[in-house]
Amino acid sequence: MTTPPHTAGEGAELLPVATAARTRAALRTLVRPDRGLALTGIGVLVAATVVGLLVQPLLGRIVDIVADGRPAGDLTLPVVLLIAVAAVQGVTTTLGLTRVARLGETVLARLREQFVERALNLPADRLERAGSGDLTARVTGDVARVTEAVRSALPEMARSVLAIGLTLGALALLDVRFLLAALLAVPVQLLTARWYVRRAVTLYADQRVANGAQQQQLLETIGGAVTVRGHRLEERHTERGADRSRKAVDLTMRSVNLVLGFYGRLHIAEYIGLAAVLIAGFWLVRDGAVSIGTATAAALYFHSLFGPVNAALVLLDDAQSAAAGLARLVGVTDLAEQPEPKPGEPGPAGKPEAGKATPGKAAPASVPRQRVASPEAAVSVHAVSHAYGPGRPVLHEVSLTLAPGEHVALVGASGAGKSTLARIVAGVQQPTAGTVTGPTAGTVTAPAGPGGPSVVLVTQEVHVFTGTLADDLRLARPDATDDDLRAALATVDALDWAAALPDGLATVVGEGGHRLDAARAQQLALARLVLADPALAVLDEATAEAGSAGARALERSAGAALTGRTALVVAHRLTQAVAADRVVVLEAGRVVESGPHEMLRDADGPYAALWRAWSGSRAAPHP
Repeated sequence: MTTPPHTAGEGAELLPVATAARTRAALRTLVRPDRGLALTGIGVLVAATVVGLLVQPLLGRIVDIVADGRPAGDLTLPVVLLIAVAAVQGVTTTLGLTRVARLGETVLARLREQFVERALNLPADRLERAGSGDLTARVTGDVARVTEAVRSALPEMARSVLAIGLTLGALALLDVRFLLAALLAVPVQLLTARWYVRRAVTLYADQRVANGAQQQQLLETIGGAVTVRGHRLEERHTERGADRSRKAVDLTMRSVNLVLGFYGRLHIAEYIGLAAVLIAGFWLVRDGAVSIGTATAAALYFHSLFGPVNAALVLLDDAQSAAAGLARLVGVTDLAEQPEPKPGEPGPAGKPEAGKATPGKAAPASVPRQRVASPEAAVSVHAVSHAYGPGRPVLHEVSLTLAPGEHVALVGASGAGKSTLARIVAGVQQPTAGTVTGPTAGTVTAPAGPGGPSVVLVTQEVHVFTGTLADDLRLARPDATDDDLRAALATVDALDWAAALPDGLATVVGEGGHRLDAARAQQLALARLVLADPALAVLDEATAEAGSAGARALERSAGAALTGRTALVVAHRLTQAVAADRVVVLEAGRVVESGPHEMLRDADGPYAALWRAWSGSRAAPHP
């Protein structure tokens, strides 16, 4: 279960945060595969702590020997035993902490992999509503906090808790009155912990939300700097960023003051407990109930609790921060893990299937699309509607069929719904209502051939992954040979510049490596498309980033990459529509025209108006 999503201002709907109960359940699931490692690690730490508890009685024994005026030779045995205890405790503690640390790293790696996998499968519209800042804050800040807790806090917490429990037991063995005296510090410590936790949980959660909102604002301002300057919005965006920064700083200072108050209360508890144990030792020694050495051992036992108790309580700071971060990570994994009803089954809460909404009403946004095999058409979209929220419809009962091998161009004004329809056909977006049939049944990632997806989407936002050029290309087909890579690059007219790189296919590209301009990055994406060899290719303005100079060359590359496969192309330039077998015109989320370029150009309809506005004095190119 997750808490309802909340907003960070400006209409952004942040991703959900898991409840405490759901976070604990997710943590148990993550640890379950390594239960053996957890049990052995804790077992070894228990043994190390038990051995370490022999130090105080041995020191007390030395005090008794000296107090009784015994020969110096009587000190040999306790001193030798102290050396042996130190050696054994050092070895077992190292072994136990190593195993606990290994457990933490294993669980952390599993959490990271699960988070990345689920985040990649989140619906595109859900990410758009949340904004990139929220997800970025979770990937960076929250993962870092959980990582720090696992690597430092988890081993120390495990050792501290064991030391506290076993030391209190040892005090009781010396004399139960020592234990009772030591427990006088517990109420203060518990009240301190309660006081801290009640404030820390909400404070750290609010702090993470504020940091996410701050990052979102910075990303939007920097990413849209040209637009901000063009509309003279610098002052407004600066004030907005400063306001969110002030909120983040205020929450940070509140957390600092909280920690300072926490430490102060812990010191008071230490003084109360130590004073009580010393007074109890004085009375017991005076009455002859215990020896001076036993009273010394009791005082040393309680003094040895300072470190573990303070560490355990202080680690609540890391634990609360890590718990808040873990809840945000689990919230994302749960959001992506929500089961989708199979065709023929009712949707959530008994709602009808997509495409079977009650007449006169749109199907709920949570109902997933059906995808079934269609032997008659490569792709068939039937009565698909989509909305990004209440009152925000984008598509209205769109129906579209692509024959096998057909190239269809989607054109229309900005906001007509072209990209939304392309994402739905590609399978990365779920429609509100309607059905999509295509080359796969049930998923768009089922292989059409050995290892290849049946549908590939290429957008104008292309990412060049850090690594060698060969590794970047092999993301599409891991088993591709160097000859396969060169053939794919040659297909999209990219082999010449790739071969001219300093190390050819072995050249490191991406962040920190050889930088590729927009046109070459797009050719790289098209080469990956060729390597993946899907039955259906969807291009969403894939040539838009090349600029006018490289547009024609990139369009030729795209045309070569689409040869022999069914294609849906969101046309950024109408030259792509000219080259298509058919043009489909969208207006306000509805199909208003469909047909070959020449027919629509001469029909004096919406496409003809678009063509006149776009072409101007340009001569119409031949397909």
